[in-house]
Amino acid sequence: MAGRITSASIRAVVGQKKSFKAALTLTPSAVNQLKKILSGKSEYIGLKIGVKQRGCNGLSYTLDYVTEKHKLDEEVMQDGIRVFIDRKAQLTLLGTEMDFVQSKLTSEFVFNNPNIKGTCGCGESFNI
Repeated sequence: MAGRITSASIRAVVGQKKSFKAALTLTPSAVNQLKKILSGKSEYIGLKIGVKQRGCNGLSYTLDYVTEKHKLDEEVMQDGIRVFIDRKAQLTLLGTEMDFVQSKLTSEFVFNNPNIKGTCGCGESFNI
């Protein structure tokens, strides 16, 4: 993996029925931002999402560039963007929507995840 892309926040989707149609869906805003990030970087084939132990609530997402697909990675292809899900993150991401949100102070990818049981106050870590 070549490097980190950006920060990400987590939002628990409370009160919604869990939908497991796809491992991950991308909003049009996320697709547009990923196209911008990956444009001119022909050495990368997409983005890889993983999880790691971090923060006060247990887990946080990692976003990395990908040069090759690993055997156990799940691949999501949407609107010409390839997103690979690390095998350790596959169960935590089922039914998740990845969005890109911009405000006056921040711009970040946000994961609207129906599987999350709790998040920390700053929104950087979660538990399942």
